Formats: sequence, C-alpha cells, structure tokens
Amino acid sequence: MKQAIGYVAVVVEDYDDAIRFYVDVLGFSLIEDTFIEAQNKRWVLVAPPGSTETKLLLARAVGEEQSSRIGNQTGGRVFLFLHTDDFWRDYKAFKSKGVVFVREPLEESYGTVAVFKDLYGNLWDLLQLKE
Repeated sequence: MKQAIGYVAVVVEDYDDAIRFYVDVLGFSLIEDTFIEAQNKRWVLVAPPGSTETKLLLARAVGEEQSSRIGNQTGGRVFLFLHTDDFWRDYKAFKSKGVVFVREPLEESYGTVAVFKDLYGNLWDLLQLKE
C-alpha cells in the first residue's frame, strides 16, 4: 500500500495576493489555477521547487468563520514545514524579498531551522534536516 498527503488547504483572503506571495516571493510553482463557475471559486495549487507529491491548495475564505481562520489556522503554532537542501540559500533569498522571520536560525540536533510568517501570518519552519 502507498499513501501520500496530496493537498494541504491554506485559507487565504485573496487568490492573486496569495499566488504572488507563494510564487514570486517563496519561489513556488503555480501548478493549477482553474475557475470553478458552479461554486464561484478557483482551484489554485502551488508547490515548492522539486516537490513531487504534496501541494498547497490556496482556498479563499468564504464567510465569517473561515475568514476568522486566515493567518491563524493552528492557533499560533508552526503550521507548515518547508524542507530545503540549502538552508542558507533560501533563508537569504527569503529575507531579501521581505519575508519576516519571527525566530532566527538555530542549529538543532535534527537540523538548521528558522520560523517565518507567510503573507497572512501563518507560521512556517524553514528546515534543512541533518543527514
């Protein structure tokens, strides 16, 4: 048996702003952007370079309850973990594009890690695991 996480939904305020952040700032690829007329929404998938299975589904919030979750989908905990093969390359690139790091880089027993915010405030680990 083989299973994998296919998509993780990130609730966003605006599709185009979210695409600009994930594609232009973080360097993700835009995998799909399809309008679904019957539901008046878009199916927007992005993924980091080299990702083969898991993708982010950028889901525009509808209504007050969903909107209240934008930027705080996990109650202030780190939400997503972006693995990299070169921590310092990506850390410097993100900083140069204005990404806000809320915890500076640390060398931990498992690897090098720093915590950054996405455009809405969700917390991410940028992480290079030790071999």
